[in-house]
Amino acid sequence: MTTTRFAPSPTGRLHVGNIRTALHNWMLARQAGGTFILRIDDTDAERSREDYVEAIRADLAWLGLDFDREERQSARLDRYEAAFAALHAAGRIYPCYESAQELEVKRKIALGRGLPSIYDRAALKLTDAERAAKEAEGIAPHWRFLLDHAEPITWDDGIRGTQKFDPAQLSDPVIRRADGSWLYMMPSAVDDIDMGVTQVLRGEDHVSNTAVQIQIFTALFAANFAAHESAAKSLPAFAHEALLVGREGKLSKRLGSLGCDVFRERGIEPEAIIALLARLGTSQPVEPIADRSALVAGFDLGTFGRAPAKFDEEDLERLNAAIVHQLPFATVQDRLPQGMDEAGWHAIRPNLAHVGEAADWWRLVTGPITHPAFSDEDRAFLGEAAAALVWGEDPWGTLTATLKQTTGRKGKPLFLPLRQALTGLDHGPDMGEFLPLIGESEARTRLQVAAGA
Repeated sequence: MTTTRFAPSPTGRLHVGNIRTALHNWMLARQAGGTFILRIDDTDAERSREDYVEAIRADLAWLGLDFDREERQSARLDRYEAAFAALHAAGRIYPCYESAQELEVKRKIALGRGLPSIYDRAALKLTDAERAAKEAEGIAPHWRFLLDHAEPITWDDGIRGTQKFDPAQLSDPVIRRADGSWLYMMPSAVDDIDMGVTQVLRGEDHVSNTAVQIQIFTALFAANFAAHESAAKSLPAFAHEALLVGREGKLSKRLGSLGCDVFRERGIEPEAIIALLARLGTSQPVEPIADRSALVAGFDLGTFGRAPAKFDEEDLERLNAAIVHQLPFATVQDRLPQGMDEAGWHAIRPNLAHVGEAADWWRLVTGPITHPAFSDEDRAFLGEAAAALVWGEDPWGTLTATLKQTTGRKGKPLFLPLRQALTGLDHGPDMGEFLPLIGESEARTRLQVAAGA
């Protein structure tokens, strides 16, 4: 069974890049009838906050990205201890004693010599006595995973194609801090094994992490580490999508601040966000598709490109307006002004960019309205309109047909004064749908007032 996961750290709100990753993993799982896991990566106790966890759940719910189960890394510390012990017994982790300042000096020296800034494995050269001396000084070690330099690390990436890394050009990653807390690399691999994750889809900034984690996976499999004997000992399929950039084509700090809270405040519909992010960065056209089952059915990693995916807020606004024009009354009725029924929604909907604007248009029905200044000729025309108004199945069509015949007016001179008298505006909803909402008595009164009667 296909199993994917979205693994945010609860150290802040979800931003548009996180949302895109969550969406694509959700789509992969739903397309295959598989499992989508929300995994809260909360091993960083100092920065993780429960209110952020709650916000992540709320944002996913608002977007309609339902998850099949939730996991918390903070509840799985015993599994990380077991993995640590297994790797230690296998000789794949080792203690290091350099301070952050010492490591920074090493990094700068390497860069100054034109060398890659990777860890020099100095800690492996320490004798038992030297290690004991450091610990006697009160220096607690941090722990690194020992990469195997014997063979290249390769995999067939679902988006980027064949990937190949020389492990000698990578630093042995720190997997545990001196205070005993965990970094990302090992717990993530442990979770993917235990939870049966079959596909890991994430941003291209994780490509080198994948190279390292492939060796961690392999080492754990070799150490017979698994939650149960029947657990598969095979790597997930990896795919790395291009990162989002702003409309100017550059990485933008602004993208890090755009999240569901901002979108909600602007009146952006979840369906518009889904429609945009589902295909952004692919060869498929971005269209206002409100039916997400259609988006899921067409989801294909083979359509993803290598170029950065450009996120344009104006595109989102255009999509949002097109989506709003499709929304059925039942979907929005609890967000509409009091008194607006299905007929009112259908009349006003084509004029909206956001559902929240419906109240402004509905005030044209409930009144009062302000008339523009009319010429004497137009006031006389509107007086005729008030007298000619006959209520029936199509009052607007009947009224305009009668006035065209009796006054000889047509086009703008016919329609504009009527619209202005009935709504106070020179643009707006289709009057054939809108006039019945106003009602016969109110419509006649507005025409009479506009005529100066």
